[in-house]
Order: sequence, then C-alpha cells, then structure tokens
Amino acid sequence: MFAPDRLWSWDSHAYVPVDRDSDAERWAAEVYADPDAAAVTQVTDGRPSSSLSCQAVVVDMLDSLLPEPGQRVLELGTGTGWNAALLARRAGPAQVTSVEVDPELAVQASARLDAVSAGVAVKVSDGASGWPEGAPYDRLISTYAVEYIPWAWVAQTRPGGRIVTPWGRLGHVALTVAEDGGSATGWVQGLAQFMPARGTEPGQNFGQVRGTGPAGDERPFVRATEPLRDDWHLRFALRVALPDVQVTTAVDADGLNVWLHDGAASWATISALGDGRSTAYQGGPRRLADELEQAWDIWLAAGKPEVYDFGMTIEPDRQYLWTRDPANGSRWPVGVKGPGAGAGSMRSECAIPSFSAH
Repeated sequence: MFAPDRLWSWDSHAYVPVDRDSDAERWAAEVYADPDAAAVTQVTDGRPSSSLSCQAVVVDMLDSLLPEPGQRVLELGTGTGWNAALLARRAGPAQVTSVEVDPELAVQASARLDAVSAGVAVKVSDGASGWPEGAPYDRLISTYAVEYIPWAWVAQTRPGGRIVTPWGRLGHVALTVAEDGGSATGWVQGLAQFMPARGTEPGQNFGQVRGTGPAGDERPFVRATEPLRDDWHLRFALRVALPDVQVTTAVDADGLNVWLHDGAASWATISALGDGRSTAYQGGPRRLADELEQAWDIWLAAGKPEVYDFGMTIEPDRQYLWTRDPANGSRWPVGVKGPGAGAGSMRSECAIPSFSAH
C-alpha cells in the first residue's frame, strides 16, 4: 500500500526501473525481499535518494523511540509514508506530523496516508528546522542520517522526550532531553547503513582521490585485515574516531584488500599479496593506514567497546560521542554543522544486522 509503482534495482552496473504494471512479480520481490533489505523508491543522478526502508530497521527505530498512545510525534523524512502510518497507528489520529523536503514525495505520501485514514499532517520543509509550529513534541524521529544533529530538534522536544535519529550512516541513537531542556543524551541503539540527508555532498570517490600518481609511502601491513570486513564493532569505532575516512573491502584471488580515502586528498590501499601478507600504499597529506592502525590500537586498549557501549550528548554549542559513561568515558567531538544536517526523505536502508540495546 505504501510502495510506489516504480522501484529501482541494482543490476551490478546501474539502478534500473522495476515497474509494477509490467513485472508485478519482480516488483513484489523488491518490496518483500527480506527483513534486512530496503526497496529503492527514488534515484537521483544515479544514486538512491529515497527508499522503502527494510522492516528490521523500521521496527528497531520505532522500538527505540518508545512511542505511546496520545503522544505528539514529529517525523522528519516522510518518504513513502509507511513509517508515519505506523507511528499514527501507535500514537493515535492527529498526533503525528511528518516533514518531507521533496514536494512530489510529500503529495504522494499524503495521498497514501489519507487512503488509510492515518490522520497524519504532511508538511513540506527542510527537516533540519523540524516543525516549530507543532512543538513541543513528546517524540521526534528522523528517518535519514545526519552527521550533526540540529539543535532545533532538541529545542522542539519536551524535557524528558525522546529523539531517535541515524548518525554517521552506520547506526542510530536514542536521546532523552534533559529536564532543563539544555541538553540531550543517550545510547547508540542499532547498527545499520543509512542514506544521508538530501543535499549532502557525496565528495570524491576513491579513484578521484587516488589519481594516477605514485604512492607517497609503502610498507608491510602486518595485522590481519579480516576484522575490517567482519567486525562491525570495530567498524563503528573507526567511524567514530575517523569520521571522514571511508573504508571499503573486497576479496580477489590474492585475498582481502582494503581501500581508504577521506573524500578530499588522502588515500591508502592495503593490498593482499596472496601469501598471507599485505602491503599498505599511502598518498596525500595524511597517512590513512597509519591513522587506521592507531585508532584500531586505541579501540583494542579500551577493551574492544561494542556499538552499544557508545553514546552521544547534544548541547547548544557542542556535541560529542562517548563510550560507556557519558560523564567520564572517552569522548570524540562531532564536527561543526555541515550539509549532512540538512533535509531528507525517508532514506534508511539495511545492509547489516540491526539490534536494539539500552
């Protein structure tokens, strides 16, 4: 009921349309692939820009939000309207306001919501600003990833209220607003991959950053690289410590290879040699393989904190992540507000398991 008649499927080269009218079976396979797969509903400039989120992430985030009947809820990123309909079923009619930056998606979602008498008010606006006309809210949920959480979200949530949002495209946090309204803090709740806010600059890809020049540094890489692919607790810790560094892995005939880049000027490859050894090649002003190993060692020395050992605190003039204890744990500042804090459609997706905690 909430899936558009055209979906998009990756064919190993590009996203191609899958239309309900011409291929209903394939269309249904995209909608009902499995609980951990999202259905892409919009492609912009060759990249997914909206999706019907996988059921696992939707359930996990709603469970983290803890909505109750009668509560006022603000959703940021209406998308297809499905998540808003679930919120309305829980909170009740006329309790949910949903903000969508894309006017066309907003019209389509509103029609779907009206068709099931959900009683959701759909507004067209930038999600970074929330929707102050309806504040304060008991619950606020963003369905797209941000790097920096707008203070407006905290200001529009009542003291004791709860905010759930994906952060850093790799997990979602649940924050409780302090009784004085001056901060919000809470734990990382789940692990999943998310699309960024609409308007987020993708940055350069690895090939653009790497260029064609020689490496500036070459050395043996002596530790096993498999944890960079398999250990998502390590992956999350590296995302916290090196927020601008993208890590990609792939296997070839020689073994597991790793590519690192910062989207700007620095890159590294950790290349398998086929005999259990690897070599790190690095270029640009930073030595990313060295930085990765340093962050990895810090994580090991801290006792390998898991995803659920991390939390976040938001204040008017700063925000930071911490481990194990919000007051005394290790801290990592979140960078200044950038385009990733902007508006978005419902763009959460799954590629890895998602589990709740705290």
